[in-house]
Amino acid sequence: MPIDGRWDASLTNNGPAVPFRLDIAGSGPTLKGTFYDGSKPYEETTSASYRDGVLVLKSEHYLTTITATLKNGAFTGDVALRGPGYRLNYGFEATRHVDVSEKSVNVPSIAGTWELPLDSPSAKGEKSFHLVVRQNGADAEASILRIDGDNGAYSGTYKDGKWILSHFDGSRPGVIEIAARRDGTLEVVQHNEALKKALAGENPEAKAAEDKAPQYGSTEAYAGDKLIAYRPDVARAKGFPEPDNFDTHTTVRSASEKFSFNFPDENGKLVSSDDPRFKGKVVLAIVTGTWCPNCHDEARFLVELDKKYRDKGLAIVALDFEEPEEQDKLARERAFIKEYGVKYTYLTAGAPSEMWEKVPQAVNLNTWPATIFVGRDGLVKGVHSGFASQASGEFNSQLQQEFTAKIEKLLAENAAAQTASVAEPTLGQK
Repeated sequence: MPIDGRWDASLTNNGPAVPFRLDIAGSGPTLKGTFYDGSKPYEETTSASYRDGVLVLKSEHYLTTITATLKNGAFTGDVALRGPGYRLNYGFEATRHVDVSEKSVNVPSIAGTWELPLDSPSAKGEKSFHLVVRQNGADAEASILRIDGDNGAYSGTYKDGKWILSHFDGSRPGVIEIAARRDGTLEVVQHNEALKKALAGENPEAKAAEDKAPQYGSTEAYAGDKLIAYRPDVARAKGFPEPDNFDTHTTVRSASEKFSFNFPDENGKLVSSDDPRFKGKVVLAIVTGTWCPNCHDEARFLVELDKKYRDKGLAIVALDFEEPEEQDKLARERAFIKEYGVKYTYLTAGAPSEMWEKVPQAVNLNTWPATIFVGRDGLVKGVHSGFASQASGEFNSQLQQEFTAKIEKLLAENAAAQTASVAEPTLGQK
């Protein structure tokens, strides 16, 4: 039977199930699966096959594989995920989507920006997160934005007094429960029990991740932790600290020190900051890792910036930190570059645990990604921590505007300085 169309899929063995939309299209060599970020198609599989009732969908740029068997019109199987130092295995179920018309009455209005004060600082020193909610009647999408970036758009419908919102785009699966309280605040509970167990080392294959989890990303509130969301003005009135500033979280040890690097490309050739492709250019140096979902989010934007400004004097270089087991074949890095159409320079800088050693000029560098703005003079002009994706709404729009403004300002300033230098008479000239 044909399998193309929309499927209501879910991951199990997480605690609560993680429902998500999966679209299947094509057949044979054109077969592909599409994952959604909220209501928008966001990720496509890199390879897919369907033979003798067995479906295999691979997202090689995430090292994610879905294997499922069709029986009585439904798929059952498993999903294998890999992260830095851990592996996760979920059950998988999918049935044909059927439109259901449900009317919800007295749905609270929760749209907009909120803040989530933390009971204790995060591993990165944060004292509060952002919560961004979009709402259309009973339907809602929400994302928690940390200094690293957001967790994607969790989507769902209001039922029994709360929203059950879920997300899976080939990575970062999870569920968020949101309930409006009488005092105008929101109660927010995140569920990702499988990931929390992996990071805690309860999964034997993930034991090595126990001590390394903080360096890879925020692990707070993954499973059952309850947070209260306040409107920003209410949070200020109550004296709660603001979420960290993306432009001041990471700094450099000396503004007069030139930013330098020297790492191999995917073919093993060493490329340094003195390479002709960077000399005299405005450079964006990206501390990144292809295991990091927020780095995938940023890559889409960087590709567009590269297309727009490459011929105007911008050079982008990714300083990619991959797990040791990934560094030999660089399978995920190569799939990542192919998936997003990356044309800018990609260098393998080392393992994530070596980030501070390999990028010593940055102070409080602990986010994935981190974007370092370098002027034509080789000096660092600013560092932006993390990346707010489209799921973060106004924060993504603001980020795009700020990145564009910074790049254009640096290009204009340096161009003006070079013009002035050329026009200035040399000694002995009149």
